[in-house]
Amino acid sequence: MASSLVRPSSGRWIGGVCAGLGRRFGLSANTVRLIFVISCLLPGPQILVYLILWVLMPSER
Repeated sequence: MASSLVRPSSGRWIGGVCAGLGRRFGLSANTVRLIFVISCLLPGPQILVYLILWVLMPSER
């Protein structure tokens, strides 16, 4: 069973969004970061989605 969607207190680089998404979906944080960076090469609101997730995802205590 996957854990809830939270930003971890350890293993963060910027906001912890990629680490939290990786933990939630059973992927490495680096894999999610790589997918995010590659997706930024495509048109779309990736940075905006990241910022929204950063604000909305609770931080792990």
